[in-house]
Amino acid sequence: MSLFSKLRPDMLAKTVRDVDYGAVYASGIRGIIFDIDNTLVAHGMPADGEVKSFLDGLSALGFGICLISNNKESRAEPFASFCGTKCLCRAGKPRRSAFYRAMDLLGTGPSETLFVGDQLLTDVLGANRAGLTTCMVIPVDRRSERGDIPMFLKRFLEYGVLRRRKRFDERA
Repeated sequence: MSLFSKLRPDMLAKTVRDVDYGAVYASGIRGIIFDIDNTLVAHGMPADGEVKSFLDGLSALGFGICLISNNKESRAEPFASFCGTKCLCRAGKPRRSAFYRAMDLLGTGPSETLFVGDQLLTDVLGANRAGLTTCMVIPVDRRSERGDIPMFLKRFLEYGVLRRRKRFDERA
């Protein structure tokens, strides 16, 4: 598998709410791992009733839910506790072990797990390396990333990869 293919999400969606979870469930997926910051909420924002209701709805469909974050426990655990979900903090994405630990929490394997995140270089790369189905969403709020030079560089690289994918898909 080439590096480019490891950076290629299986699905693209504008937001987490735009994914067809009925079709995902029909495909055999039973666990969903979500990144938190800029995937479910703007970076650093707390969980709210809307996010909790969304995750509760997915649980009602039959999905196990786990939140995964490279952030500290003080950020991720209160978020997950409010939402009533499992959580993995200081995950170390894009290491495969982070995704394997999250699947252990869910009791699913790679073929039964969807990962949803907003970054190619941590989220999609790591989940693809672990063999999960991947979905990339547009960041909830890019303004929260202003002044963050490492994030700017990652987003610049992501833009190039996504443009290349679009050109490739148009030719296919």
